[in-house]
Amino acid sequence: MKRTLRNERGMALAIAIFALVVVGALVAGAFFAGTQEQRVGDNQRRVQQSFGVAEAGAVEQVRTWNPTAMNRRPMYNAAVAPTDSVVVGPNLAAPGGTGRYGGTSYRVGNALFLIDVTGQDRSSAAGALAGGAGARQRIGLITRLNPVNFNIQASLTTQGSVRVQGNAQVNGIDQSPWLTCDPTSLQNRAGIRTDSGTVTTGGNGMVGGTPAVVSDTALSDTSFTNFGGTTYSQLAARATITLDPGTYKTAPEFSGATCNTAIRTNWGDGVNPLTSCGTYFPIIHITGSATLNGDQGQGILLVDGNLSVQGSYQFFGIVIIQGELSTAGGGNTDAHFWGGVMAKNANLSTQAITGSATLNYSSCAILSVLQATSLAQMMRSRSWVQLY
Repeated sequence: MKRTLRNERGMALAIAIFALVVVGALVAGAFFAGTQEQRVGDNQRRVQQSFGVAEAGAVEQVRTWNPTAMNRRPMYNAAVAPTDSVVVGPNLAAPGGTGRYGGTSYRVGNALFLIDVTGQDRSSAAGALAGGAGARQRIGLITRLNPVNFNIQASLTTQGSVRVQGNAQVNGIDQSPWLTCDPTSLQNRAGIRTDSGTVTTGGNGMVGGTPAVVSDTALSDTSFTNFGGTTYSQLAARATITLDPGTYKTAPEFSGATCNTAIRTNWGDGVNPLTSCGTYFPIIHITGSATLNGDQGQGILLVDGNLSVQGSYQFFGIVIIQGELSTAGGGNTDAHFWGGVMAKNANLSTQAITGSATLNYSSCAILSVLQATSLAQMMRSRSWVQLY
């Protein structure tokens, strides 16, 4: 008979080692899978945080829109992307300190902008992750300018009576002060629009337009303080330049070839629009009555009191006066005003326009000012897209 071996010592050790190997492999696999899940989760969290930073950065640019810096080249034939662009950042802190963002704002039309923003969460932006790891997200936001509706329907809009004497003219025939104006967009307006006051002329004084004078009983005090939902006070709060009552001589100022906007009597260069100050259209707020006696300015002029214009002064844009307007003399210039003037004439006395002063309606000057000073707003539907 065959002898049976009954000594099996050492099998338990082999089985135990095998079991340890199997269990170790299972634990290692579970640990690896858990680590990968954690990394995927962390990456997804960083991606979502980075997307939130990019979105917040784009919206922040709209909320804090700086027309002087962002609305460049306001003429109707303005250059578009990539020629005309403004760098955003490049390392700006997101609201709440959640990360950093930067990018570029591109002009894609006269009033349309694409804000291209790339955002990173706080850890990714700080480079605190091992191996240069991190996340970033890029979105594009389409915005458009939201101009104030001043409802300018005449060269001069006022209450009460108007007296035009000497060689003064109030002209509602659309004029182009610059060669860059679109010659196909001219639209004639009335010379003077008043509520129920009389318009008289003396000497060689002339009022022209389509029609020359229009009587609008709908005009009231609010016509000079409320502009389509934007108030006079809100415009004054946005002023680029605020001045006390007084007499001013304003002219463009340069530091080399750069427009020096820190000078409060620098109101842009409407006479020479191709200079660096030619695209500077400030909002000027004078907190009382003022006299302007040389040289020029452009933008939106807000006067809390009366405004007197002397000599050869020229202004290109929109003028809102809460008191009375008086002019005297025009010097050797073609006009005192290019654009549109609204004088509330608070005391309902007679507006005095004398000498060689001229008020020319100009849709080009008005459009240029609106494009240069307007804030931006997001499009109503699907204004953003994720970029890669």
